[in-house]
Amino acid sequence: MAHLICPIPAVPGAREAPAIPDVSFVPKNATAAADGQAEQAGEYKAPRSILIIGSGVFGLSTAYSLARRPEIPSDTPITIIDRSPEPDVFPARDAASIDSSRIIRADYADSAYAELAGEAHTHWRRDNDDPTSLGGDGRYNESGLLLAAENGVDGATVRPDGHPTGLGYTKRSWVNALALAHADGRSLETVRAMLSPFAIGKATGTGGEWADWGYLNTAAGWADATRSMRWLYDRVVETGRVTFVNGTAGALETQTEKHEQRVTGARLSDGRSFSADLVIVAAGAWTPTLVDLAGTAVATGQCLAYLRLTDEEQAKLAKIPVCLNLTDGCFVIPPRDNVLKIARHSYGYLNPQPLSHKPLGSSSPTARVISQPQTHITDPSTTLPAEGASDLRRALRRMIPWPELAERPFFETRLCWYTDTATGDWIIDYHPSYKGLFIATGGSGHGFKFLPILGDKVVDCVLGKCPTQFREKWKWKGSVEINGNATRTMKRAEGGEGVDDDIAVELAVATEDGSRGGKPGLILRNELAKGAKL
Repeated sequence: MAHLICPIPAVPGAREAPAIPDVSFVPKNATAAADGQAEQAGEYKAPRSILIIGSGVFGLSTAYSLARRPEIPSDTPITIIDRSPEPDVFPARDAASIDSSRIIRADYADSAYAELAGEAHTHWRRDNDDPTSLGGDGRYNESGLLLAAENGVDGATVRPDGHPTGLGYTKRSWVNALALAHADGRSLETVRAMLSPFAIGKATGTGGEWADWGYLNTAAGWADATRSMRWLYDRVVETGRVTFVNGTAGALETQTEKHEQRVTGARLSDGRSFSADLVIVAAGAWTPTLVDLAGTAVATGQCLAYLRLTDEEQAKLAKIPVCLNLTDGCFVIPPRDNVLKIARHSYGYLNPQPLSHKPLGSSSPTARVISQPQTHITDPSTTLPAEGASDLRRALRRMIPWPELAERPFFETRLCWYTDTATGDWIIDYHPSYKGLFIATGGSGHGFKFLPILGDKVVDCVLGKCPTQFREKWKWKGSVEINGNATRTMKRAEGGEGVDDDIAVELAVATEDGSRGGKPGLILRNELAKGAKL
């Protein structure tokens, strides 16, 4: 992709168009070697066998890339273990990547992710008239994206603590979207600023004036997430290189080699063990149960809800753009098959639960309490807390202010579990303390759109060829030592009162990139105890 150098019109609060570096690979002095240390190109030794834990977007795309890369010998066994209880269903039906729809956009405030998403977007849009392509057969739908935010206090783009506001994120994203349009040879009219609530209501197509400033990017849309993952699963199966195993990884197994620790495989909850030369942990929100990520990444539950539409309502809403409010995090995706989805990209809920074992790398003398997913599969009684359901209802009334929808019940709700990092950056790196262990996680709620290329980037990092602009973003940043003094003095997030000291570190992990709504530090059990309101 060419450098993005188009002139950008000035907007109050928006920054000058940032230069986006080329994606280049470093053949010498590459970081993240197979032994967890830097290695020179040419010294890389291909693993004799590979075990991937998790078949979500990170795990499944990585398996697909490994099966096709010439650096990985064709006789190298590749095995995926996934907690899915159903044979031939990968990933499990409560995985974050399994849903009716996910937003596909290159609209990022961070220029590196904007360019990377632009690269992925070309794959979603390619050959869509071919039903066998990724975006074909209705898997990708280019509805456009209306990204907007509210002015808040004096239209500030940066909070007093230095983190961007939703408005700040939106304006920086607008600059990057214009630059990408120019680089792609698209008219800048495909990225149109919306300077008032009235303009936003008109562009939405529903009359809802739900934000103060934003823009419409026509080169964006949404994908049927479940069907896209099935498409990728079928492609992986077709390689004939990958073995799929149903089972829950309970712990990683290690051994000592010359005073160094090596991960040798995984032990499942049913007692089975699987060994491999290289173990890639890509277990999404379940990753912190296997590897200590205290203070680095945390599992958070996000609100999703669905309501049924009449044929007339479906026809009226089918052509609206994706609507995303970066002040409250709420969004609506165009409906399909008379079902409308509304969701919230927020700080999410923490679900602190005791582990029966210590995650690998934990220095705690006892098993820890960490946030763990609670889903409609692990607990069929799980529903949305009143706080989340009420907020989705409020957002629905603003975005689609139609009386007939105002009180229509949600026929289904769900908690979608993110693996959040403080900056929203992923973790794609070797573990520095354990040879043979590679981590690919920290999706932070924005990994799915990269499905066409994510596995290639992960394998590049496995080979010691991390893209230059992501070397700092994706590197292993370690876990935070939990000790009484440090933990007790750590500031608790709002809503986190009364929780044990051993999860205070997790309360400090909140994604502060300007894209999150809701309140940080909400505890799922506390919110559920207040009752559900649908």
